[in-house]
Formats: sequence, C-alpha cells, structure tokens
Amino acid sequence: MEPDILQKIDTWFTYHAPGPEDLVHYAHLREAAKKFALAIVEHTPRCADQTVALRKIREAVMTANAAVACKGV
Repeated sequence: MEPDILQKIDTWFTYHAPGPEDLVHYAHLREAAKKFALAIVEHTPRCADQTVALRKIREAVMTANAAVACKGV
C-alpha cells in the first residue's frame, strides 16, 4: 500500500477533538445547512424527494465537518 493512503485512513478513522476554531466552523456550517433545509421544507411538497433532499443536507454537513476535523486530509 502507498503511504499516502495509509496516512489518510489513519486520519479518517481517528477521533479528532475539536479545537475552538473548529467549533466556529461547525456552527457556521450547521446554520447554513439549517437555513437551506428550512427553505426546502417551505418550498417543496412533503414527499420522498423532500426527505432525500434533507438527508443529503445532513450528509453534506457531516462530510464538511469531517473536512474540518481532518484538516482537509
């Protein structure tokens, strides 16, 4: 295996305690996602597609949080 992927795997599967600067990023990401989620609920009918759209926002926030936690690795 290449050392690069080993480092990435180690980073991805290690707990990263958030620092103060991380908490600021997480809060901004959650707030932006919440606004988008509210817009989707307000402007789309309640249906399977709406549910999927909201789920994908949650996934996007989690993935963005991972980018913050892993410092882009």
